Amino acid sequence: MTFRTILTVAGLERGDHDIDLAASLCEEASAHLSVFVVAFAAPPPVGTYAAMISDAWVQERQADAERLEERLAAITARLSGREVSADISGVYPETAWADDVIGRRGRYCDLTLLGPELLSGGMLKDKIVEGALFWSGKPVLLVPEGASATLQPKRVMVAWDSRIEASRAVRESLGILKTAEEVRLVLVDPEEGEDAHGDEPGADAAVYLVRHGVRVGVDRLPSAGRPVVEVLRRHALDIGADMIVMGAYGHSRLRQRILGGVTRSMIEEPPLPVLMAR
Repeated sequence: MTFRTILTVAGLERGDHDIDLAASLCEEASAHLSVFVVAFAAPPPVGTYAAMISDAWVQERQADAERLEERLAAITARLSGREVSADISGVYPETAWADDVIGRRGRYCDLTLLGPELLSGGMLKDKIVEGALFWSGKPVLLVPEGASATLQPKRVMVAWDSRIEASRAVRESLGILKTAEEVRLVLVDPEEGEDAHGDEPGADAAVYLVRHGVRVGVDRLPSAGRPVVEVLRRHALDIGADMIVMGAYGHSRLRQRILGGVTRSMIEEPPLPVLMAR
């Protein structure tokens, strides 16, 4: 896939570094930058004292709306000197619906970038991840602190588990994989069989990639009792990968939250840029 529009989400007081990062990626890829500023709306007052505090609530919302307009103007000025086409817009949703709003905006872009500033934590990070992965239908690129972000990595590691999410991630990243010097298809504790990884684990996926002109090799790794995410992180660093490509949330979000999982762990601590799709 060719990335022609890259979305980055910012808050009223956070996100400038991520915006600069996204602008650099757009300049590299000759892509358009879409900046979406999200300001969480104060919930409406309810209960016995709602009427008494409604005026204060209205004033708070008006003040937040003014801050949003000021933020949009500041971002416009920040990008004025960059060699990139851009659109800047904002929204003021209630917190409960923010992920849906972000996801709808992401449907008109090819990729949502989440950089180190917002990856550091907070409600907005959670809403961006949820919205982009579950409601946009497009991939997400996580770029941790200290990582070099590029859409032209030389060495890419693909975490392959034969699930539909991994297949989607491979398809969405084909443009990246075809230009890479080396792609390693990595399977952890692969199981043989028609309903698992096939008679020769990784072979079918590798052939698919070769037909697209991808220079690919297959690594089958034992977990040896270690968490799968730890094996993937370690191997990515060992082979000097510039990017990890993987599917997201092969199990339900509830199970991931309760028991943990590869997706959740990788989002919390990406060792290098990670492209995820679902």
